[in-house]
Amino acid sequence: TNPGFVVRITQAGLDYAHQQGIAVLEKELAQLKMPDISGDFRIRRVGKVRYEISRLDLRRFHLPYSRISLVPNVGLQVSISNAFAEVDGNWRVKIYFIRDHGSFDLKVENIYIKINLKLGSDTSGKPTIDTSDCSTRISNVRVHFLGKFGWLYNLFHSAIESRFRKILESKVCENVVSSVRRDLQPYLRTLPVTARIDAMAGIDYSLVAPPTTTAQSLDVDLKGEFFSLAHRSAVPFPPLALAFPPDHDRMVYFGASSYFFNTAGFAYHGARALVFEITDSLIPKDIDFHLNTSTFSAFIPQLEKMYPDMLMKFRLSASSAPFLNIGPGGLSLKPVVDIQAYAILPNSSLAPLFLLSLVSNVSAVIDVKSGHIVGSLKVGRMKLSLKHSDVGTFQVRTLQSIMNILASSILLPRLNARLDQGFPLPLPDRIQLSNILVRFHQ
Repeated sequence: TNPGFVVRITQAGLDYAHQQGIAVLEKELAQLKMPDISGDFRIRRVGKVRYEISRLDLRRFHLPYSRISLVPNVGLQVSISNAFAEVDGNWRVKIYFIRDHGSFDLKVENIYIKINLKLGSDTSGKPTIDTSDCSTRISNVRVHFLGKFGWLYNLFHSAIESRFRKILESKVCENVVSSVRRDLQPYLRTLPVTARIDAMAGIDYSLVAPPTTTAQSLDVDLKGEFFSLAHRSAVPFPPLALAFPPDHDRMVYFGASSYFFNTAGFAYHGARALVFEITDSLIPKDIDFHLNTSTFSAFIPQLEKMYPDMLMKFRLSASSAPFLNIGPGGLSLKPVVDIQAYAILPNSSLAPLFLLSLVSNVSAVIDVKSGHIVGSLKVGRMKLSLKHSDVGTFQVRTLQSIMNILASSILLPRLNARLDQGFPLPLPDRIQLSNILVRFHQ
């Protein structure tokens, strides 16, 4: 299935996310719980020594050098080098009937960690991430025992250091796997699969396929489909292939196809949200114009005789869902609107007067504000035609100026006010966009 919306995260974007993730991992590793160590050791001329090492406290764990890499068709790899840690704790020793205890310092240097991350999606279309492989290698462990028998511990420090190395290497990867599942996976699940827009419609942002990695980017294909909250029906047109431009300079790219915008028209048309009623009370006070039969009798003389001095109402409705095109110059559409005119009778009932068809060239300007796609419409030349009349024949072109006033002063401001509220982008929690650039491609 072709996506209607694509999110592309470049190496620069991954580097930024990696900085935040490494800071979290560093805090997690600093909380590592080390087990107590005990055992026997035999030393020449001394004999059998029983030792215990306890209350291990990991004071510091630093990850000064790390990088994240894209592994094509596999996922992501995080490489950490020259990490170091410091541990202290207590020791206890028994030699025959002699017992003693003290403290020790442990320095772990040149820690190398490699983490492979596998990306996927679950049945609900949310992204998933897990650790497919983790390895830790420690090059240097130095332990120094303090106390009366500290010199004795220092005689067999290599054996103790080896045990520390194995335990720490195991614990690091255990912690990494746990951190990915406990912190990273739940955070990715904050990406909205469905985003409610208003009382009528929502957007389906579920993944149509697992994320894909190339040498330059991580691409996430989303359904990108508006739907009616009251009754979701199948969209009668398929999403076409979305050819993403080969740009990788910015951190993140969002690609919205014409399918994305056209399903918005389909959803709102199906919810009967593209119906507008205009009465005299909606006409701005600074316009010397009233929506009544007295005004329109100048163009349709018979109105004054049939419905003298009565208020009028216009009901505008799209006969079909508007279809939008994206080109290098921007977005454009050519909606067909039915305009039914009524006279409001003294008993408040409506008498049909005439039905017009309006076709206009409309251009749309798109921007991004506060994580929302916002827009505004500009109406070009309008063409009127008469579909039906209950008041006899008249020259439709004489109504052109009035229709221009109704469109520019009432209808367009209402539409643009709604579009300025915008539609939410698929963003996980705590993500804010800056330095935004909008481009159009065909």
